[in-house]
Amino acid sequence: MVIPWIGFEFNRIAKLVEPTSKAKFVEFLTAYRPEEMPGVRLPVLEWPYIEGLRIDEAMHPLTIMAVGLYGEVLPNQNGAPIRLVVPWKYGFKSGKSIVRIRFTEGQPKTAWEKANPSEYGFYSNVNPTVDHPRWTQKRERRIPDLFSRRETVMFNGYGDQVASLYAGMDLKKNY
Repeated sequence: MVIPWIGFEFNRIAKLVEPTSKAKFVEFLTAYRPEEMPGVRLPVLEWPYIEGLRIDEAMHPLTIMAVGLYGEVLPNQNGAPIRLVVPWKYGFKSGKSIVRIRFTEGQPKTAWEKANPSEYGFYSNVNPTVDHPRWTQKRERRIPDLFSRRETVMFNGYGDQVASLYAGMDLKKNY
């Protein structure tokens, strides 16, 4: 789904805080307020939710911190007050309600990796050649036409802009 996000490039935050050369990854931690967020009480994921990117992925100009969509302030259900958006990756890489950002030497253990490491890898790039263990990713449905399928495009169609980030990597192994 194409969303007209309103936000700013994540790299602008990084330039303000000037991470050291030891920083190889960025960890994003979300809000954890069970009294306001009933879904976090379900035993599906470990909370607070943690997402992570390599520093070069985070610094890419397509990686944004969204504060709005469709010309409006970002609503709670879409991740207010600030949400990570990484358009060439699957949606679960776009953490909602970010409350803390850390630059780290080591790769963060993400929420979905913790929940089921055999199904959810760290990179989570849109790659139609790597099927999820329970379903194919070769074809997808697009909103609003949920009854027809189309071929899934590598990196969600952003290959020209981001493929170089993964040059030389085995994208089946590093799913």
